[in-house]
Amino acid sequence: MTVKTQLTLYGHISCDFSESKLEQICIPKVGVQTGPFGSQLHNEDYVESGTPIITVEHLGENRILHENTPFVSDEDRIRLKKYSLKCGDIVFSRVGSVDRRALVRKTEDGWLFSGRCLRVRVNREVIDPVYLSYFFGLDSFKEYIRSIAVGATMPSLNTKILSDIPIYYPPLPEQHAIARILSSLDDKIELNRKINATLEAMAQALFTSWFVDFDPVRAKAEGRAPAGMDEETAALFPDGFEEVDGREVPVGWRVAPLTEVIEVNPRVSLSKGEVAPYLDMKNMPMQGHRAIEWVDRPFGSGVKFMNGDTLLARITPCLENGKTAYVDFLKDDQVGWGSTEYIVFRPKPPLPKEYGYCLARSEELRTYAILNMTGTSGRQRVSASCFENYLVVVPSSDIAKSFERIVKSIMVLIKQKDEESRTLAALRDTLLPRLISGEVRVPVDEGERATIEQTQARRW
Repeated sequence: MTVKTQLTLYGHISCDFSESKLEQICIPKVGVQTGPFGSQLHNEDYVESGTPIITVEHLGENRILHENTPFVSDEDRIRLKKYSLKCGDIVFSRVGSVDRRALVRKTEDGWLFSGRCLRVRVNREVIDPVYLSYFFGLDSFKEYIRSIAVGATMPSLNTKILSDIPIYYPPLPEQHAIARILSSLDDKIELNRKINATLEAMAQALFTSWFVDFDPVRAKAEGRAPAGMDEETAALFPDGFEEVDGREVPVGWRVAPLTEVIEVNPRVSLSKGEVAPYLDMKNMPMQGHRAIEWVDRPFGSGVKFMNGDTLLARITPCLENGKTAYVDFLKDDQVGWGSTEYIVFRPKPPLPKEYGYCLARSEELRTYAILNMTGTSGRQRVSASCFENYLVVVPSSDIAKSFERIVKSIMVLIKQKDEESRTLAALRDTLLPRLISGEVRVPVDEGERATIEQTQARRW
């Protein structure tokens, strides 16, 4: 069936859809609200615990990011209650990246938002907030909102600009159905992210336990069975310590400079102008091991790497921010390349490749690297040569192989979850404009209507 469409600011949208200014579908007076002015909230008002307050940096892909949120006291929460968030609100960036938005969920109910944000609170008898959050995710909407923002050097929005934007929407039951389809994909992506964060933490905890704290050795020295491992693995660990080069290490292990057991910036061949996968700094992960986006680009000048290598950002603030990656996105024997501001680790046998990544993520190595940065303010970097003086405790070959077996399976599972999420995100991005424009309609019968409404009631 051919859908009759109307040409709008956002492209062609079904003629069956209603049109309203945003303010007309919002709660009167409080529907479009800017955050507190600077005079109402200062940095010194933040406390170590209390009610989180979000700013632009916490607006993820239609989700509120929970990392590094500042807090305000109960007294300030009450004083600033006008700027509280409710489940179903949508928060916009007011300055800079004005197309960024995030839907508030149950976990953020009662949080506050800063003066760099705008809050949208809709009338749910007219529009589904989840549907509207996806409407705001249209590429054409993002282009439009950027075009009407004021300010050449720092684009910004205000309540008037946001209130006047036109919104198109089908009947409420169809909105609910569209929201359910798109949010189910995002919910699965978010679940995969949480699983991967847990798996990453498990790998790092194992590395710390075995090679930093020596927990299995300490347990055996005290006559206890090492926790969380089978008898065969436990038997690989010694039951005491000895002093090596002034350090207490497990019996039979040795101490060596990092550069003796790990190649730093190993030589790899890639011809000038040869097209190869390129990973830029912005796509280096700050958490987790996987780089998600890369492009094919003719080789110019940069660091070269292969699968199994670990990349460590060496320049400020990328090093401090944790930009580190384990390369697992290339084909077998393929060479990739990236910024000259990467340092490459490649463990030598018997140390497994995964050891190099876990070491690069360890607090001890990162602290050492940061303390050894040199250069002018704002352009400091760590030299690869400084790792000649960094000592690591080297386990036996059998223990190294056991670590590889466990951590490799974890990292393979993380990659599988990431690949699944990429597929789901591509499906969402394909469906979103077609559903929001009415190109693809979602039929809703009475039975489905009741189910959808019950689902929405549980969600909110």
